[in-house]
Amino acid sequence: MITVFGSINLDLIVAVDALPRPGETVLGPEYRMLAGGKGANQALAAARAGARVRLIGAVGDDDFAERALADLRGAAVDLSGVVRKADPTGAALICVDRRGENMIVVASGANRRVTADLVDEITLAIPGLLLLQMETTAAENWRLVERARRRGWDVLLNAAPAGDIPSTILRQVDWLVVNGGEAMAIAARAGMAPSNTTEAARRLATTAGLRCIVTLGGEGAIAVDGAILWRIGVLPIKPVDTVGAGDAFVGAFAAAIDAGRDLPAALHRASVAGGLACLVPGAQPSLPSAEAIESRLVDLAPPHPNSA
Repeated sequence: MITVFGSINLDLIVAVDALPRPGETVLGPEYRMLAGGKGANQALAAARAGARVRLIGAVGDDDFAERALADLRGAAVDLSGVVRKADPTGAALICVDRRGENMIVVASGANRRVTADLVDEITLAIPGLLLLQMETTAAENWRLVERARRRGWDVLLNAAPAGDIPSTILRQVDWLVVNGGEAMAIAARAGMAPSNTTEAARRLATTAGLRCIVTLGGEGAIAVDGAILWRIGVLPIKPVDTVGAGDAFVGAFAAAIDAGRDLPAALHRASVAGGLACLVPGAQPSLPSAEAIESRLVDLAPPHPNSA
């Protein structure tokens, strides 16, 4: 079973011709209100990809909360670990341009009240896969990682948005999933000074003894596992909206690992899921089902290995 510890938001999405520059106001025809938050998105993505999922998080006592949790309930995600707080439910303000690129501002709200103590010892008694992101308080993430590792859990960290990760925590992570910019930022903060994303992934994997997966947008993804560097391309699609792609990738990857698949098979499914998510506007509405992922595996060549 996958336990997701992370954020729950409601997304307010505006379509614009071009993303605003500093000091600029741009007009859009309307806005859409959709459930989001990286924790919630990845929990839903993993559930739709076939995994049993528990979500640990916080929402406010407001109308946004019910909207934010509706799709998760529909996918049978266990929400017994989601608590109500006096703070408002988190919200994300998202602009999407005509090319499908986006700009996002997140108001954390109740997500600031998500603590490691929400995961009780009974939950930790049976080891599973712990999935975390970085839209909640970093110190609470690290507390939970240490508790979970002591109980024999595997840990998958999607370090998004990028932030400082103590070296002691990186060494307790089994799977690190980041985009190219996040890989460079995390490696630089760790004093590695990489010259490119491949070098960043290799150094992070080698130094911390983990497997590092880096998503590269239209260039696909790479994964470093020991001495092997895996590369995979992208589905042949025309993107409509890239908002949910990263979370679809991470959720499908987690579901595959939880099901016992090896890294190449997990990377293949995750890459297909990320591509499919670009075909539908919004984060949670775009997350594909296990059947949809399986049906498109033939359209993307499996990852191929090279020396890292």
